[in-house]
Amino acid sequence: MSSSVLFDTPGPRGRKITTIFNIAAIVVLLAVLAYVAVVMNRQGQLEAEKWTALFSGYAWAYYFLPGILSTLKAAIIAVITSVIFGMIFGYMRLSTNAVVRGIATVVVEFFRAVPVLIMMIFFWLFLGQFSVFSPSQLPFIAVVIGLTLYNGSVIAELLRSGVKQLPRGQGEAGLAIGLTPSKVLRSILMPQAMMTMLPSLVSQFVVILKDTALGYIISYPELLASARRFGSGEGNVLQTLLLAAVLFIIINFALTSLATWLSTFLHSRSSSGVKKADGIPGEVDNANPATIAMFKIPKA
Repeated sequence: MSSSVLFDTPGPRGRKITTIFNIAAIVVLLAVLAYVAVVMNRQGQLEAEKWTALFSGYAWAYYFLPGILSTLKAAIIAVITSVIFGMIFGYMRLSTNAVVRGIATVVVEFFRAVPVLIMMIFFWLFLGQFSVFSPSQLPFIAVVIGLTLYNGSVIAELLRSGVKQLPRGQGEAGLAIGLTPSKVLRSILMPQAMMTMLPSLVSQFVVILKDTALGYIISYPELLASARRFGSGEGNVLQTLLLAAVLFIIINFALTSLATWLSTFLHSRSSSGVKKADGIPGEVDNANPATIAMFKIPKA
C-alpha cells in the first residue's frame, strides 16, 4: 500500500467514509444546480432566444471575436514584456553588488504590492496628460504596462527563488572551471531555474490572461467588456457572461496544455542528453568525447 508524506494512507473504514462524503458532495452540488436552473427558468433566463443570440454571426463578428483578439493581443505582449522584466530584475536581485541588489529589491517589492487595477488606472490617467498616444491607444498601453510591472515582479521573485533552490554544487562547479559569478548565474543557474519554475510561469501566464479582463474599467475592449456590451444591448447579460467564462476556460486550458507539452518535451530532450552522455548508445550532438569519458560513471 502506497504512503504519503502529508498524511497516513486511509484504511478500509477511511476509504468508505471518504466515498460517502464524495457522494454526498455530488448530490448537494446537483441539488444546487437544479435549484439554480429552476430559478433561472422562473426568471425567463432559459428562453431559447436569449441563448441563440450568442451564436449569431453578428455577435461573433462584432463582439466576441474582436474581444478575444484584444484579450490575446494584450496578454501575449504582456507575457513577453513580463518575462523580459522578470529576467532583468531577477538577475539584478541575484547580483553580488549590494546597490544593484537593493534597487532591484525595492522595485520588485513595490510593484508586487500595488494592485494591477490601480496601476492600469494610474498609467491610463498619467499618459493621457501627454499627446504622445492617441486616446484609442491609451487603454491598451495602460493594460500592458500594469500587467508587465506586476507580473514581471512576480516572475523576478520566482526566478530568484528558483536559483536559490538549486544545489550549491551547480554554482561551485562553474566557479571551479574559471567562470565569473555573473557568468555562472547567467549561463548555468538561470537556465536551470527557468526549467524548474516552468509550472509556476505557466500559472503566472494564466493570471496575465485573466487579468486582462480588468481593462474594461478603463474602456479597453477585451473579451469581458465586449460580452457586457453585447449582453446589455440584447438583454441577455447573464448568458453572455457565461459564454465569456467558457471562452476564458478554453483559452486557459489551451495555454496550460501547450505549456505542459513544452515542459515534457524539454525534459525529455534533457533526459535523453544525459542518458547518452552516461554511456547509453546514441549520437551525442556537439559533445567532446574526452568530456563524456571524464563524466562517465564506471560500471560496477
